[in-house]
Amino acid sequence: MSQSLSRALTILGLLGEETRSLDQLARELDVHKTTVLRLLRTMESDRFVQHDADHRYVLGSRFFELANRALEQRDVRTVARPHLAALNAATGQTIHLATLEGGEAVYIDKFDATQSVRMYSRIGRPAPLHCTAVGKVLVSALPRAEQRQIAQRIEYARFTDRTIDSAERYLAELDLVAEQGYAEDHEEHETFVNCVGVPILDGTGRTVAAVSMSVPDMLLDHGQVLGKLPEILAVAESISADLGWKPTEKTS
Repeated sequence: MSQSLSRALTILGLLGEETRSLDQLARELDVHKTTVLRLLRTMESDRFVQHDADHRYVLGSRFFELANRALEQRDVRTVARPHLAALNAATGQTIHLATLEGGEAVYIDKFDATQSVRMYSRIGRPAPLHCTAVGKVLVSALPRAEQRQIAQRIEYARFTDRTIDSAERYLAELDLVAEQGYAEDHEEHETFVNCVGVPILDGTGRTVAAVSMSVPDMLLDHGQVLGKLPEILAVAESISADLGWKPTEKTS
């Protein structure tokens, strides 16, 4: 790496921490001010840095454009896959990844249980919004007006005796999911199957996907599935971190 490039990258790193004057930058890089100024002018011409009225330098708009583009280019399925595989190997249970597409929760990845038990779900197949953990997680992250619109258009097909059957119950469930940070499917979509789902966030703190674990109660009962929640949350946080999310940016 050239010396000039190394210094420019160091400057960007320093400005990412806080604003700095020319004198401060020259002192921290241990070089003459004219050398630093030459680098700053080059970066400023390309909008990587800018200075205020007090001649303190900050990161420029071009830097943020590239940062946002880099985050957008991180495909959630590609990023999540090794984490989901590890969770599947550690628990032996069915693991799903779903995103909201065209008003539907769609499974975009799945790892089958190591036991000879197959789930209804398939990659590319929509998941009912009102009775699956991933559906609840994804809708709970939307603005309230969108939640109401979705709640009104759902037909509330009854899959089991536990399936949510009204917009009022669904909206109340979404409030609960948002409050507790996870969703349950307690034998609502498939009889004798329990599921827990949690959100995956991107660098802006937006929910971009949901990861879930589904288990027939012949293997684990409802309480035992809930006992796996810390493992699922840890995996979701790892995926979110790889997508640029930081814990301090998580909204309540």
